[in-house]
Amino acid sequence: MTADTPYARLSPDLVLDAVGACGLWPDGRLLALNSYENRVWQVGLEQVGVEPVPPVIAKFYRPGRWSDAAIVEEHTFAQELAEAELPVVAPLAFDGHTLLHHDGFRYALTPRRGGRAPSLESVEQLQWLGRLIARMHAVGARQPFAHRGKLDRDTMVRQPMQAVLGSSLLPAALHAHYRAAALRLDAAIVQRQTAIGPLRQLRLHGDCHPGNVLWTDAGPHFVDFDDARSGPAVQDLWMLASDDRAMEAVLEGYRQFRDFDQAELALVPVLRAMRQLHYAGWIAARWHDPAFPAAFPFAAESRWWEQHIADLHELADELE
Repeated sequence: MTADTPYARLSPDLVLDAVGACGLWPDGRLLALNSYENRVWQVGLEQVGVEPVPPVIAKFYRPGRWSDAAIVEEHTFAQELAEAELPVVAPLAFDGHTLLHHDGFRYALTPRRGGRAPSLESVEQLQWLGRLIARMHAVGARQPFAHRGKLDRDTMVRQPMQAVLGSSLLPAALHAHYRAAALRLDAAIVQRQTAIGPLRQLRLHGDCHPGNVLWTDAGPHFVDFDDARSGPAVQDLWMLASDDRAMEAVLEGYRQFRDFDQAELALVPVLRAMRQLHYAGWIAARWHDPAFPAAFPFAAESRWWEQHIADLHELADELE
């Protein structure tokens, strides 16, 4: 196992052994779930008595990405939300520990909770999500994160930009063009952030896009707090709102439980720009992981980078 291939030793047998080490009884059924940053498996469990035992989800954390303290802080936040009767999927504890270790890997187990994607065209569902996120933020505002960092330019702009510039994925002929576009967008981000001024920071889900919200007949629940960090409230709202109408529906629900600073709406183009920059940098930084070329083959094509550079200029135009 190396930094470039961190999961080379993560075999199905190791996954089953790790779950068994918690005192559970895997039945041999494994289903690899869609995840690239970490590795996630659904693990079937042996039936006890007449009642079937639901499977668990085993998430193996990417080595070196988060410290143990940061992962425990993520788990503590999810548990705090669950204790506040919010519909989140929190990790299971074994002997009082949620962060588990086995054969050099760090992992956590959670209950399996199914569901479908929310309907972001539904005003009712958007309002429902707004109410739940406001309640999450009320809990998130109680105290700050100590170990998980912030949603800032260093994490979302500078580090990804350096990853791209240092990667062989970016064609040499486009190197200067990418650098100019990224620096231009970074300057526009700084200009917009300065104009908005300081905003209140709180503990966030951090990656609250539709794929991390699962809907059932009983309503929605939130999964995957792997990107939890400190930031402005609007970060957990904007990816659920495709246009102004949708954002207003989300905010209508949100304001029923918590005040919202309207100044934060001016930050949405900044957050969108940061996410675009970060996405390319994330792929570049992880390209040596065999899962990435298979999942993102377009990133090896010059035309994708040409379009990405054009997108960065377009985002800078919007901010300027």
